[in-house]
Amino acid sequence: MSAAVSQLMSDSKDAALAAGGDYQAFERLYRRYLSRIYSLCARLSGSRERGAELTEDVFVRAWKELPEFRGETSLAAWLHRLATEVALIGEEVVDGSAAASDDGEGSDLSHAIDRLPADARRIFVLHDVEGYKHEDIAEILRITPGGSKARLRRARVLLKEALGR
Repeated sequence: MSAAVSQLMSDSKDAALAAGGDYQAFERLYRRYLSRIYSLCARLSGSRERGAELTEDVFVRAWKELPEFRGETSLAAWLHRLATEVALIGEEVVDGSAAASDDGEGSDLSHAIDRLPADARRIFVLHDVEGYKHEDIAEILRITPGGSKARLRRARVLLKEALGR
């Protein structure tokens, strides 16, 4: 059995148990996906601190909504979609603007991504970092695939300018 198949089976079993109220199963899912969800939230928000807050919100929401998870997608995809929704809603609540990286470390590219306007950063992170297709991004952000492509081009131009290329 491949590692991917084993992972899907483990996710399915833990998701079903957690949906029934099993805290230990949920903790296993939490530990399994924490770093990936945190990374996505930090990238989408442009801040490590805000990313940590959003990650907490994602897992609280996951615990509440797990009984509704039907397994039509992988649990990883479901959590990523949930994280994207939480991060985008959370960003609107904060004020919708990009925050500079709060730790003073990291590469020039990371800082340039963090300083992108929120809409450009969202598209760039979802497409170029997380690998979402334009059709999926359009559905998540409630825009057209063409709008996603146009915003991605804009984000890439802004990044090139920020990096002096």
